[in-house]
Amino acid sequence: MLIVGERINSSRKSIAQAIEARDRGFITREARNQAEAGADYIDVNAGAFMTDEAEHLKWLIEVVQAATDKPLCVDSPNPAVIREVLPLVDRPPMINSITLEPERLEGILPLAIECKAKVIGLCQSESSMAETAEAKIEMAAGLVEKTEAAGLARDDLYIDPLVFPLGTNTDSALNTLKAIEGIMGGLAGVHTTCGLTNVSHGLPERKLINRTFLVAAVSKGLDSAILDPTDKQLYSALKAAVMVMGRDEYCMDFIKAFRAGRLA
Repeated sequence: MLIVGERINSSRKSIAQAIEARDRGFITREARNQAEAGADYIDVNAGAFMTDEAEHLKWLIEVVQAATDKPLCVDSPNPAVIREVLPLVDRPPMINSITLEPERLEGILPLAIECKAKVIGLCQSESSMAETAEAKIEMAAGLVEKTEAAGLARDDLYIDPLVFPLGTNTDSALNTLKAIEGIMGGLAGVHTTCGLTNVSHGLPERKLINRTFLVAAVSKGLDSAILDPTDKQLYSALKAAVMVMGRDEYCMDFIKAFRAGRLA
């Protein structure tokens, strides 16, 4: 189960303030804490800064790479920003994200292939974001077709079916779960991922909702998630779910996480 640590995102007030202040210590601690908690990739996002995004993202990349040897998930929808910052990346990254929108697909995908990156593909087109299970699966198939034609291996594609807040779309979680099952069963070789916290936006007890949805998603085949690995209860639920679903041979990952003190 591949974990992308989500915490270094400029949509968080504390991260935006640290970026503006060039607070290396704060960002370094965020990166190391996530790495130590079990993240496989560290997401870096400066999108809240709009016109200054590239310069802030360059700084984040430099600081995080000095703090940990975990590879980066370079998080921007802007092909020009991705192009500008990729030369600074030391190890093959993950890029978040492409869509079926031609500008993003054609602008980012060649860059990703050139630097041997993994790619997150959102079930989104120029005209819509997929809401029904059928639309999510259809767009996922479109992403596979487009990326394979460009030369990206299926193993490097992580499809995010998009889950929307349950407070505004009661069926969103269920549709996303159905889509994960359909994608993993019908598009052999690809991966699925999820920006987990969207599901609970605007609701009380968000962490409980996030944990519950994550366990359900793992049961449908989800094999990656964008989440906060320092949330021990969430991380514990993930490790237990993977184990229960028979994807942790002899329970060794669960036991290692327990011995490392990562479980709550």
